[in-house]
Amino acid sequence: MSIKKNPIVTNIYTADPAPMVDGDTLYLYTTHDEDELIDHFYTMRDWRCFSTKDMVNWTDHGSIFSLDDISWAEDRAWAPQTIKRNGKYYMYCPVQKNGHSGMAIAVGVSDSPTGPFKDLGYPLIDEGEDDWNDIDPTVFIDDDGQAYLYFGNPELRYVLLNEDMISYNKEVGVVKVPMTTEAFAKGSHFTGTSYGEGPWFYKRNGIYYMVYAGFRESTEKVNEHLAYSTSDSPTGPWKYGGVLMTEEGGTFTNHPGIAEFKGHSYLFYHTAELSGGEEFQRSVCVAEFKYNEDGSIDTIAKCDHIEGI
Repeated sequence: MSIKKNPIVTNIYTADPAPMVDGDTLYLYTTHDEDELIDHFYTMRDWRCFSTKDMVNWTDHGSIFSLDDISWAEDRAWAPQTIKRNGKYYMYCPVQKNGHSGMAIAVGVSDSPTGPFKDLGYPLIDEGEDDWNDIDPTVFIDDDGQAYLYFGNPELRYVLLNEDMISYNKEVGVVKVPMTTEAFAKGSHFTGTSYGEGPWFYKRNGIYYMVYAGFRESTEKVNEHLAYSTSDSPTGPWKYGGVLMTEEGGTFTNHPGIAEFKGHSYLFYHTAELSGGEEFQRSVCVAEFKYNEDGSIDTIAKCDHIEGI
């Protein structure tokens, strides 16, 4: 059996993994931490794509979308997610808007999963020049065709996307999810819950899952761990499920991406092990896991390698 050692990519630093399965191929969209840091902080200017048919051999498709492609964006090419609908691919990306201190969500559109992606020319979500909550979009299309875009730090918010995937229901507007301990457990983030950022929204066997990066109540756990909540509705209410992955990984952040591929379940995440613990130079990894019969998920261990399929 062939294997692939973690991290998946070793020639550049990658983070914020967002897998998408299309036919017999898994596409992995990532952010890119630059080799040279500015002000010793996250220095990120473009988004990358990698693909595989067996989880061992990966094709590097290079930079598929960048800040240079978004005329109204200034900085911070942060965590994206891509989805396919009606033969087109939509990539949702948080960026800093020109002249603003806060964040907004851009959309790139392409006829191919590997790009090139073309910006709409304006932000899809922009709640104000000082609003930092418009980050880490996760997109999902339910069985009835309704599409949802969740996002946010420190609050979890969502909009109902229209079928064109580049606009949303303005009558409903941006909905703020109640940040309760029943939904996300008691924690040390700004809302008093463990929810921090990096939501990943999907559905399996009638259960809706919201996986996220968060902070436990204990002040000794200063790095992000991964946790999840579930619901029987795409809009909640959410019920806390437990810790998905612990904090160890050498970096302050983590970011989940979950995919079902050829009968296997995978959790993508990132660590700072490749850079020797440099907080702002991270690397994407993957671990296979299994669901319990009731749909719950036990804590998943970080792993050294993944077996081919």
